[in-house]
Order: sequence, then structure tokens, then C-alpha cells
Amino acid sequence: MREVTVAATQMACDWDRHANLDNAEALVREAAGAGAQVVLIQELFETPYFCVDQKQEYFALAQPAEGNPVLQRMSALAAELNVVLPVSFFERANNAHYNSLAMIDADGRSLGVYRKSHIPDGPGYQEKFYFNPGDSGFRVWQTRYGTLGAGICWDQWFPECARAMALMGAEILFYPTAIGSEPQDPGLNSKDHWQRTMQGHAAANLTPLVASNRIGREEGDAAGITFYGSSFIADATGAKVAEADEDQRSVITATFDLDALRAQRASWGLFRDRRPDLYGPLMTLDGGVADS
Repeated sequence: MREVTVAATQMACDWDRHANLDNAEALVREAAGAGAQVVLIQELFETPYFCVDQKQEYFALAQPAEGNPVLQRMSALAAELNVVLPVSFFERANNAHYNSLAMIDADGRSLGVYRKSHIPDGPGYQEKFYFNPGDSGFRVWQTRYGTLGAGICWDQWFPECARAMALMGAEILFYPTAIGSEPQDPGLNSKDHWQRTMQGHAAANLTPLVASNRIGREEGDAAGITFYGSSFIADATGAKVAEADEDQRSVITATFDLDALRAQRASWGLFRDRRPDLYGPLMTLDGGVADS
């Protein structure tokens, strides 16, 4: 039996970057104290979600992965607590900028970086101004506590991302997130839709899933967003086994037997019975099949 305990966390962020990092560290420590071995912090937790506006000065927030002080701090924390930390950060690579995640193993080593593949562009979520489309491809990492896959926020709406990570051996899926109200439609609340989409990824791949969102109201020049928290953990059938409130700083945990889940995936035949030879339309934008 190979059991692993995972945690999702959520918190509010403001422009006191040192306080945000302190709060994130406190959440990780709390989760580790509750037995968590892998702890997920929300997307871009060092600052407010700055993508509500298009401002040149916000590019100064980006830093290279190599020597990044936030990643160094989280690496030291991971090594101290013997926990795995998927860490979201704003990455600068020469003249390119990415919404990225570093997978930090329980000994403090960075196992590599994933760059967000799907970049949204809409009212309140103007990420295409800041981020190049990720060029890392989907990634999974062999960590001390299992093979883990991670997407970032908008990636979580695409079943291809989850399926690719599962095919690559991911035993648990992680999604740091920043999502809330829609400025163009104050009456729209996507929380349940957001959760059900990811619950479907867990169920379709018989793979547990962890999602961490932020909380609180953040005001930009162009729009304001109320982030709805509701971070959750789903089991391999897609059922929510832990869920945070919409507006409270939280740490939630769940424990999974990875060996039992591996056997379950094999016996269900979901991967045995796949027909990738028929999936050509997935390689096109319009669902057509290219002429040979």
C-alpha cells in the first residue's frame, strides 16, 4: 500500500508581497502539520491577480526560474518539512514571459518547470497580454510521494490536458487556480461548472485531483473580481472528498492509496480500450480530418 496525503490551500492576496509569501508558508506549515505530503498553493500567489489590467509595469513582476527568490524560499520550506510543493510563479525567459509552475520535491530540488499551455483572454482575465503560450508541453514528475501532474488554471477546462498527464503516468492531478466573478456578467457564478469540469477529469482518468483557488475581492483599474475559493479535492471517481468555503482561508486534506488506484485503473479498462487511431479530429481546430 502506497498512501499519500495531499492538501489544497486558499488565501486572499494583496500588494504586500512579503505578507503573501508569509501567508503561503503558514498554509504549507499548517498542511504539513495535518499530515500532508504534497501541498498545493493557488496560482500566482505572490501578488493580486494582476491580469485584470494591461499594464506594462507588471512585467517587472516576472523573474527567471533560475535563482528565483520565491522558488528558493519554497525549496527550503519543502526540504525542511519533507513535502512536495507545486509552486506557481510569473516566469521571465529572455524576452518571453510565462505563467509557470515549478515542481519542488520533498528534498527541496526543483524537478522542472511547466509553462501554462492554454492562455485565456476575456474581461477580467487578460492573460494573453502577459503570457506566451507555454512551450514545455504537458508534464509529470516522479516525486518522493508519487508521479504527479500539474496544469494551471485555464488548463483545467481542457480534458486533453488531464488525459495527457494521465497517459504520461500521473497518479494525482494538481491545478493552481485564480477564478471568480465575471466582470461582464455579475450574475454569472461559474463555481459549480468549474468544479464539475475537473471532477469529470478525475472520473474519466480514475485519478484523484486537487484544485486550489484564491479568495477575496481584488480591484483593478479595468475590473474587479470576487474570487470564490471553493478549493477542493476529488477522488478517482470524481466525488468531492474535501472542499473549502468560498471566502475563508483554508487548508483541506485527503489521503489516497496509489497502489489500489493503479489496480483500479487497470481493471476498469479505460486506458486499455482507448482508440487513439480514431482521434485525428482532436489534432485540428475545427474537428476536421486533414487530407493525406
